[in-house]
Amino acid sequence: MRDPDCIFCKIIDREIPTDLVYEDDQVVAFKDIQPRAKTHLLLIPRLHISSLEQLEQKHQHLISHMVLLLPTLAHNQGLYTGFRTIINTGLDGGQEIDHLHIHLLGGGSIE
Repeated sequence: MRDPDCIFCKIIDREIPTDLVYEDDQVVAFKDIQPRAKTHLLLIPRLHISSLEQLEQKHQHLISHMVLLLPTLAHNQGLYTGFRTIINTGLDGGQEIDHLHIHLLGGGSIE
């Protein structure tokens, strides 16, 4: 499922260029265009899911895949001593893009 107005869906479909660091049949990871740390990646599912609150039991494998992939992405970016992950959920939770995404940050101070 794709949302034609979603910026992340457009990134997945290569309609908007990005600094891609990883992709497979379920997810895409790329560098944030407004980084809050030396390393700031976004990991998104190819499936358009609006937020963490929209996850269902059928998404269990997908979210597990995303979480288990985070250490590999961090290590590939040279983050061996630690990193932070954030999932903003809903407007009051700071979510700006209506597509589930996990922030991966590290490499020094985080704004």
